[in-house]
Amino acid sequence: MSTSSPRGTRIAHIGLAVESIERILPFYRDILGMPEVPLNNEDGALITGLAAGDSLVELLQPQVSDSPIGRFLTKRGQGIHHICFAVDDLEGTLARCKAAGLRLIDEVPRKGAEGKRIAFLHPSSTAGVLVEFTEY
Repeated sequence: MSTSSPRGTRIAHIGLAVESIERILPFYRDILGMPEVPLNNEDGALITGLAAGDSLVELLQPQVSDSPIGRFLTKRGQGIHHICFAVDDLEGTLARCKAAGLRLIDEVPRKGAEGKRIAFLHPSSTAGVLVEFTEY
């Protein structure tokens, strides 16, 4: 099975855990000139998207302290939470990861903030980086 894809894997977005979207948003929107992209809130987080070329920056603010972003902020503070790669074949990518012995957080895809199907790999399998996959 070939691991190459017709469009190639690309960075879809980078998720940044923040204590306050309101405080950091002016930097990205007003200083860097990144336009806002409407996104749905998911997994107990308020999410604001910002266009960065063909990719997005997602600002992730916890709605409750016991959400994934809330726990991340408590443990690690503000910063990069995850990187998301867009792939042509989400199920095939997950199958290759599983066959390679990588630890999957999501065994099957689920709906994400952009309404696209997503799945996460555990950071213990990816040098400490939480990796998300989504479809084009």
